[in-house]
This record gives sequence, structure tokens and C-alpha cells, in this order.
Amino acid sequence: LTQPMDAEELAHLPEEVAQIEALCGGAPFLLVGLPVDDWNGDLSPWPAPPAFGRQPFGGGADATLRHIHEALLPALSAELPVENPARLIGGYSLAGLFALYAAYQSDGFLGVAAVSPSLWYPDWDAFADAHALRAGYAYLSLGDREERAKNPVMARVGDGVRGEHRRLTATLGDRCALEWNPGNHFAEPDLRTAKGFAWLINRLNSEKT
Repeated sequence: LTQPMDAEELAHLPEEVAQIEALCGGAPFLLVGLPVDDWNGDLSPWPAPPAFGRQPFGGGADATLRHIHEALLPALSAELPVENPARLIGGYSLAGLFALYAAYQSDGFLGVAAVSPSLWYPDWDAFADAHALRAGYAYLSLGDREERAKNPVMARVGDGVRGEHRRLTATLGDRCALEWNPGNHFAEPDLRTAKGFAWLINRLNSEKT
């Protein structure tokens, strides 16, 4: 499981691992937190003006994805060789958008968990309509108060997530899930992300039996 994280999220990594374990019945997995220093620069799929504050989005997602494939995954394979691992990618907020973008751009992930993803991002629908998701499983979730944000850009997130669910369900069927969680964007991000990874793990394991 690969998840981009900032310094604060990395500090919560043990709690998230425990939550995933509790939700997937002890199925074996490895959660790898990918440190990200420049959130807006490293995780955004293409440059865009600021949605809030003054910092624009740098469009560095392709470079981050190359780092995952050229450095992170080979290092993991060398240290922990596993035959035919089921690689999953996920993230929260802008990292959720990045995970979804990675699953559109790369064949390297069997499933994606896009948790409270920033699907208000400019031109996302045009991109997704022009591409096919390469992962075979997708989990989407959103807080039921997130689309009530005062920021008009952020308030588009509900329609963005519903549209993405329709788009992916058309090709994946019930291998795509959408879950609504209580609360706004900042409510229980660790638990919400754990639920996404656990859904993927449980679904994959159920199809093996």
C-alpha cells in the first residue's frame, strides 16, 4: 500500500496501520508512507491557480509517480521480495487526487483508494473522460459536509466525486465503491483512509476464495 503523506500524517502511520488491521481481519499488508514536502507542487496533476491562499499548484504529479516506480517500488522489492504483490495506492485530499491520477496513468496498481479526493481540481473531468482507469478496483469516499464548504471551488467536490463514481462504475461495476462519511473534510482522515485500503484488501481477498 503506497500513500503520499506530509510530516504530520507520517506521525500517525502506526495508528492507521492498526486501523487497517482491525478492518481487514489481520490480512497481511505493508503500508508505505511516501513523504511529500511540497503538497501543492508534488501531488497536483498539472499546474493550476490557487484554490485558496496564494500558493498555486505546481503540476508535479508525474515526477512523483516516476519516483514511486523508479526508486520506491524497486527498493521495496529488493528489501522485501514478494511474488506478484497486489500493489495498491491511496491518499487523502490532494493525495487522494494524486492516487486517482496515478491509477489513470500507470499500470502498476491493482487498486486505488481516493479518500476525500480533491475532485474540484480544474479540468479533472476533461482528463478523466479522455483516459481509462488502469486499476481494476477503485474506492471513493467523501464527508457528507464537504460540499457545504464556503469556498465555491471546494464546494464542487460533491459533484466531482459523484461524477467520478458514475464514470468508474460504468467500466468497473461493483469493483468501484463510493462511501459517504459523517463530517467535513477534516473529520477522521486516518480512519477514512484506513477504510479505503481495507475495502480494497477485503475485496481482493474475497475474490481469491
